Amino acid sequence: MATFQPKLSVITVVYNDARHIERTMRSVIGQTYTNIEYLVIDGASTDGTLDKIKQQGHKIAQLISEKDKGIYDAMNKGLAKATGDYVIFMNSGDEFYDNETVAHVFAAAPDADIYYGETEMITDQQVSLGQRRHKAPERFTWRGFKYGMSISHQAIYVRRSMAEPYDPKYQLSADIDWIIRATKKAKTIVRVPGYVAKYMVGGMSKTKHKQSLMERFDIMKRYYGLVPTIFNHFIIAFNLGWYWLKERRTND
Repeated sequence: MATFQPKLSVITVVYNDARHIERTMRSVIGQTYTNIEYLVIDGASTDGTLDKIKQQGHKIAQLISEKDKGIYDAMNKGLAKATGDYVIFMNSGDEFYDNETVAHVFAAAPDADIYYGETEMITDQQVSLGQRRHKAPERFTWRGFKYGMSISHQAIYVRRSMAEPYDPKYQLSADIDWIIRATKKAKTIVRVPGYVAKYMVGGMSKTKHKQSLMERFDIMKRYYGLVPTIFNHFIIAFNLGWYWLKERRTND
């Protein structure tokens, strides 16, 4: 029986991040899984990022470097160019967990619509902060984000035919809407055991936290209804408070 080896489109979006782009690219290029199409979408960087990308040009299937209207506009450019059976975004600063990750994902089960796994958080200095507060659930459906984003964007592989463009009206949280839309179409969703990605904490959703929260509330309201979303946010607040209380006790 042949091993399941679909073509995976890995898309990296970057703008003026010469410090981290090489690490992310090495993570993709170093995969033992060979059926990978690598696309890099650069927002016309001016800090040397493009020079570092071009050093690996022979291993990149598509390189676009031009001004864009923001991260999700750039990600939509990548989606439009992708030709793989599946797509995943590994943006600058983030990484596959190790060189065997993609092979490990597709070995978990054949022909699923979505694969997902756990994410390790890392600092800007590459120090591990351990598992995300939102643990990846054992089972996941489109309703699974009602208490928060339980699966990180770097840890979800989506069948490309189910991957619609990101909604441009959201500047910071369109990834939540994108995952929910894809998951609503999916018939087979597979949880891959263990870590599959490293996520560098920070980013625009942290520096513009209020706007991010407002967008998330709007997205959840659309899918889950206004009253349930208000109720669920009380649960989110309680869970967050309990988490920080436990962390404080652990560190005391």
